Amino acid sequence: MTATTTAAPSPTVLTTAQFHAAVHTALSGPGPRIAVFDCDGTLWSGDAGSGFMRWTIGEGVGAQRILSADAIARLDARYQGYLAGQVSELAICGEMVQIYAGLRESDMRAAAAEYFATQVESNIFPEMLVLIRDLQASGTEIWAVSSTCDWVVEEGVRRFSIPADHVLAARVAIDSDGLVTRTLLDVPTDEGKVAALARAGITAPDAVFGNSIHDAAMLSIARSRNGIAGPFPVNPSPELLARAAAESWPVFYPASVAPSP
Repeated sequence: MTATTTAAPSPTVLTTAQFHAAVHTALSGPGPRIAVFDCDGTLWSGDAGSGFMRWTIGEGVGAQRILSADAIARLDARYQGYLAGQVSELAICGEMVQIYAGLRESDMRAAAAEYFATQVESNIFPEMLVLIRDLQASGTEIWAVSSTCDWVVEEGVRRFSIPADHVLAARVAIDSDGLVTRTLLDVPTDEGKVAALARAGITAPDAVFGNSIHDAAMLSIARSRNGIAGPFPVNPSPELLARAAAESWPVFYPASVAPSP
């Protein structure tokens, strides 16, 4: 007898119109409304965190070599360990900010501004830009949560009119001379995203958007409103796609990253 296998279930894939309609339904009605967005892979394609790292070690078009040769060697070894599964997401995201210790924060912000404008801005998903602007116009409070460094994230979400005080990102302390230190203040990833939101007083947002398994914990705290569940996986990674299928979360792919039929 030949064994049969059952195909894994697939989540519902929403069109842009269906996605926007579901989000607006979830965030309609009286009372305050909060929507939380991951950034890399959710608001724009690609990983701006690792991209900024490569750009500041002198790789890529228009890159700037900001780090010393020793710092580059240390960071590269750790990043290769991360790719091999030997260094955790939490550790590498923290180290990718700490590596700039001793440099001026103003220089890092200037570098982040140039990097985002030249390397990432063109990758912004227009569907997400329209959605956020519409939500803001209707009075929804928007937060951005990311394990990428705050310099890059704050620069990026300015395009979405999200203020810096509504950004929770990987960050280190800045000393009295304006220099970057190695003292980590936050690295929001996995359950750390939920903890960062809780410290901001947000424990049950009305809608949450994320693209990777590192957003799953944050997606899970979104509440249901108006008959619509609040977790919205966007451009999901394979691991998050499997989680979405298990949780019956519908998913959305912006046009520029939609899988081939």
